[in-house]
Amino acid sequence: MSNRETTDLTDLAESCLGAFVRSGTLDLSMDQLAREVGISKRMLVHYFGGRDAIEERAMTLLENRLRAQFAPENFPAGVGIQVVIHALWDRTTNSQSKGVLLLVMDVSRRAWNGSPRATSFYREQQRLWVELLLRYLPDKNTVEDVLQSFQGAVLAYLITGDPEPGKGMLNRLCAKLETRGKSSREIKRRRTS
Repeated sequence: MSNRETTDLTDLAESCLGAFVRSGTLDLSMDQLAREVGISKRMLVHYFGGRDAIEERAMTLLENRLRAQFAPENFPAGVGIQVVIHALWDRTTNSQSKGVLLLVMDVSRRAWNGSPRATSFYREQQRLWVELLLRYLPDKNTVEDVLQSFQGAVLAYLITGDPEPGKGMLNRLCAKLETRGKSSREIKRRRTS
């Protein structure tokens, strides 16, 4: 495959991902997808070989975007968990993120229904979040608690469209964690003095 063909295929895959994000689901028909990206259904099949390959390529691109967006090095060192969670919440509830959020939820639904690729996608997203949060929280159990709380808040946001209740809950949770962390450090300091 020439560089030009590779570029065209990459651009086409990006266009397909854009169509999935705009619709918030992978469940577009091939006709709908072809219309959205401005190419014939026959050419989509020609370039990708079929529906599964298109979805696979879109999920891979989405994984790469999310990995880049939520990479630990994108967050400042030395800040508290509240600053990090606040930034994550703002990114997640940003109006431009709604299609991505819906698409991630769609992939999660597919994982729940037994799709091996969607399950792999979900596990990788969980791993990335754990990796990020472990930089700011003391242990994996606390990370899991924060992650589950965050995901619940996201679900409530998707249902209600109101980010404020989730933001408030996450702020309270982080404040408690920071207070508990300070108390633990103080106890350790007293023991070593």
